[in-house]
Amino acid sequence: MGKPTGFKEYDRETEPYRDPAVRMIDFDEIYTEHNESHLQTQGARCMDCGVPFCQSNSGCPVYNLIPEWNDLVYNGRWKEALDRLHTTNNFPEFTGRVCPAPCEGACVLGITSPAVTIKNIECAIIDRGFDEGWVTPKSTAQSTGKKLAIIGSGPCGLAAAEQLNTAGHSVTVYERADRLGGLLMYGIPNMKLDKGIVERRVQLMRDAGVEFVVNADVGKNVDPAELVANNDAVLLATGATLARDLPIPGRDAKGVHMAMEFLTANTKSLLDSGLEDGNYISAKGKKVIVIGGGDTGTDCIGTSLRHGCESLVNFELMPQPPNDRASNNPWPLWPKIYRVDYGHAEAADKFGDDPRVYSIMSKEFLKDDEGNLTGIVTINVDENIKEIPGSEKTWEADLIMLSMGFLQPEHYINEALTMETDGRGNFLATKENFRTSVPKVYAAADCRRGQDLVVRAINEGREAAREIDRDLMGSTQLP
Repeated sequence: MGKPTGFKEYDRETEPYRDPAVRMIDFDEIYTEHNESHLQTQGARCMDCGVPFCQSNSGCPVYNLIPEWNDLVYNGRWKEALDRLHTTNNFPEFTGRVCPAPCEGACVLGITSPAVTIKNIECAIIDRGFDEGWVTPKSTAQSTGKKLAIIGSGPCGLAAAEQLNTAGHSVTVYERADRLGGLLMYGIPNMKLDKGIVERRVQLMRDAGVEFVVNADVGKNVDPAELVANNDAVLLATGATLARDLPIPGRDAKGVHMAMEFLTANTKSLLDSGLEDGNYISAKGKKVIVIGGGDTGTDCIGTSLRHGCESLVNFELMPQPPNDRASNNPWPLWPKIYRVDYGHAEAADKFGDDPRVYSIMSKEFLKDDEGNLTGIVTINVDENIKEIPGSEKTWEADLIMLSMGFLQPEHYINEALTMETDGRGNFLATKENFRTSVPKVYAAADCRRGQDLVVRAINEGREAAREIDRDLMGSTQLP
């Protein structure tokens, strides 16, 4: 694949982000324009490796045909590359922007050299497809007469809806927010995924025949039992939206917020009024602390910087990862190494240093007599998360965001349906058929398996659609 000797001739070179000092003053996407010749050179680095681990279980969760479209890009055959990409991935414009690229962690070239820039190439293929007008509504099979309801319009729900619609079923997607996209819309900030890109894909699905209902909070203002009774199948794709809290003294201080509360309000205000309505939690002029790393923590950092925070610190409970793979983290596993994401680079540009503080545990939120947050007390911990005596420290803070992951789905839907959950509070359904304990009701992605990647949600949406189609029709042609 690619140029036979390309992996020896060319170094890895990723597409740069916009300059941190420039991008911090707006909420436009952080990415720069694609360079065709550069991407063809990077595609040339794809090896004829025999067994492409990039598209295996340890690599791409949707099994993208990565070596094939790398080769096609290298040879300038972009339209064919797009066809290959859409064969396995409904929404490469999402994954090409927000996926952490486990495919690159599993790249065979990565054993000895930096991996192929797979994510950059994927994003460039789909962006060119839209620019050239190659991306059109998916054609559908003859109507089967079957009606389906999908609860949740995140990546899983959208992928399942598109697949089931192409099979000829009548699909309606219910979303409790006022805009479609789930976490793609309100969980990921605009500078990482422009909301026009989400709306563009949703419109293509509308044009193909999928129906959408917003402000439909199933289990509250929409009766889930009625949806089950009035449809041939119902798919729960609600995500794992119950966030992990931090129940330490002072938790009720005014100024402590869950990360999604902060991010959702910001994006909604941005879309509604360009932040003019003031209906968001502002970090302007505040001493900000983000507790917890990961993508959500980085997004809180980036958003706070754009508001104009006075200072910013990011607490992480675990030790700083190594620069290279540890002996217990071999290829092709996801490399648990030190990375600098866009928000970290921006904070370093503004304040002179990486904002992260490692091996630190929060002990108490501090507040004044009126209940306003004034700071937080921490203690350092060792690699076994044991407290180190004498390492207590008090930090000033006006605004603290809790970004420590998600535990399970909210339960009002399954309680209304008397549906079973597993030992972790997720909706009980097997990977083999996605059926829950309630007839005609299925569950997929984060609400079934726990918090995970956008790309895995797309995969589960596709697989659940296939199994629902099989149950309804006796057989299926869906991939």
